[in-house]
Amino acid sequence: MNQFKTTSLADQVFEKLENDIIQGVYPRGEILTELKLVDQLGVSRTPIREAIRRLEQERILEDSGHGLVVIGISRQDMLDIYEIRLQLEGLAAKRAAASITDDVLSEMKEVLDLQRFYIESEKEPGENSDQIKNLDSRFHELLYNSCGSRPYADTLISLHKKIIKYRKASVTHHSRAVHALEEHLSLIHI
Repeated sequence: MNQFKTTSLADQVFEKLENDIIQGVYPRGEILTELKLVDQLGVSRTPIREAIRRLEQERILEDSGHGLVVIGISRQDMLDIYEIRLQLEGLAAKRAAASITDDVLSEMKEVLDLQRFYIESEKEPGENSDQIKNLDSRFHELLYNSCGSRPYADTLISLHKKIIKYRKASVTHHSRAVHALEEHLSLIHI
């Protein structure tokens, strides 16, 4: 049923801006204005304002009084996020192990099979990095949502998403992609 879920224009603008900021399209320190974003994205001010409000809540944008300053994710932020994830993911995995359904476990195996396929079929380093990164995200999302705690899942999904730029760079290295796959396989004992 999830495949038919529609997203509002404000949600689409939020996701586009969040992704662009995280991936460095709008670098740290850049000043954005509503009018600039209206022109660039071709949408009205209402969805832009909604997206900006959410990005401020996520602490990715900050109002300076002269425009919106891109905060983005610093190197220290990334290190802090990895440290937090290291602690919480172990707890989430332990909780998921106690309550995961056969359907979710089966979907996780399918995700890992696809991840293995994309890793092994690369002829050039990083040529399948987008697919590998997306499958990695899907695996983690399944794990987080299976832990039985909405706060754990929401926190971990948000943190995982914030480091997407660095995760993509990581999976372009074949050895790191293989290592991540092996870690995931060991979690579900394949």
